[in-house]
Amino acid sequence: MPHEAISIFDIFKIGIGPSSSHTLGPWRAAQRFLISLQKNKKLTDVKQIEIILYGSLAKTGKGHGTDIAIQLGLSGDDPVTFDVNKIDEKINSIKKEKKILLNGVHEIDFNPDENIHFLFTETLPYHPNAVTFLAEYQDGEKIAETYYSIGGGFVKKEGEEESGNSTVQLPFPIDDANGLLHWCMKTGMSIHEVVMENETAWHNEADIKNGILNIWHVMQECIYRGCHTQGILPGGLNVKRRAADLNKKLIGERKYNDYDSWIKAIKEGGNNFKYILDWVSCFALAVNEENASFGRVVTAPTNGAAGVIPAVLQYFVVFCDGNRNESIIQFMLTASEIGCIFKKGATISAAMGGCQAEIGVSSAMAAAALTESMGGTQKQTLMASEIAMEHHLGLTCDPIGGLVQVPCIERNTMGAIKAITACQLALQGTPDFAKVSLDAVIKTMWDTALDMNSKYKETSDGGLAVHIPISLSEC
Repeated sequence: MPHEAISIFDIFKIGIGPSSSHTLGPWRAAQRFLISLQKNKKLTDVKQIEIILYGSLAKTGKGHGTDIAIQLGLSGDDPVTFDVNKIDEKINSIKKEKKILLNGVHEIDFNPDENIHFLFTETLPYHPNAVTFLAEYQDGEKIAETYYSIGGGFVKKEGEEESGNSTVQLPFPIDDANGLLHWCMKTGMSIHEVVMENETAWHNEADIKNGILNIWHVMQECIYRGCHTQGILPGGLNVKRRAADLNKKLIGERKYNDYDSWIKAIKEGGNNFKYILDWVSCFALAVNEENASFGRVVTAPTNGAAGVIPAVLQYFVVFCDGNRNESIIQFMLTASEIGCIFKKGATISAAMGGCQAEIGVSSAMAAAALTESMGGTQKQTLMASEIAMEHHLGLTCDPIGGLVQVPCIERNTMGAIKAITACQLALQGTPDFAKVSLDAVIKTMWDTALDMNSKYKETSDGGLAVHIPISLSEC
């Protein structure tokens, strides 16, 4: 079986909320389908397009903006660069005019209400998140392709072989935590150093570092924006944004005018436990309120769990003297490798594994990254990751109204706090006496995912989603 090589830039992707598997993935699938259309014939020969959503993509597609993402993807827009402030304008125009401009160059008739089909009761066997694109050319020829959004923005086309990254030869191939520890022990390198060596299979070191710092910059902007934006989240649940009010309360009368002076103002408030706890929650809330509002976020490793790692890294930067580029790079490299191991050994898709696969994995990634950044050994780092996941096992995904809001936003605060606690336990612990390994907890997570009822896997058919009376006026 070929080794799966996954880069840090696969785990951390810049995109648009609210969901990596239901928004970013379908968006990328639509872009790939455009490429197929162009390879087959001229794009200007396309007459019409139909989209069919299956399973989890159908059941929570409206709440997760799947239909919106697909329309933007077919329009040729890119989630990394598209202006999030223009989403409503573009989608409303397509709906009003009943036309879509394929790849920005070829206009065809398109009515979202008629051309996007939600098959709520049908699921394809490979993965619950499936979308089929059907296109007809002017001469009557038809083309159909099915894509699976398998979590974290990763997309697999039906029938295709392993991704191109599988052919990349890494200096230190890693499939599990034991393999990672093997290379650390053999070379004497720390986890982030091993990961950096592997990353050089794709990029030079300078580009890797710049790319990581750019990802952190997007995270910083997201935190800052979320902490200064008030209002009601879209979707019809009428959930009030809380991060801005909490930020205002915690800052008090201290003045600032940009991100750097804001960080300074936060530090001036002290470092007592309650104060730090409130700020960690505020950072996480900010990111996921932005995510729920179709804002610019980074998959970490998913959009639904996008607030955990930024919140813990911001905690490290502000309260642990971690505001140095090298420390931030080290943190992100370590976090990414833990995410890769979970993806290989289990899943990072809530539609496959429930919320343990999103918040649980992100908390495990953050715990490991913080532990190594705080001077922990390789074994302590893996121990922290294990502790964080162990206490997320069985966590279900039951979004009310199919929206990435309740309980998703608050869960990011809990994941962040658990990561910090796991780090502290590991730093004060002795890994050689630990009863549970990271590989064992990953296998347990996957077994739990397989046993979990499908109604708890991002379908809104169980849990809070069916026990909270709501009226979705906008959904």
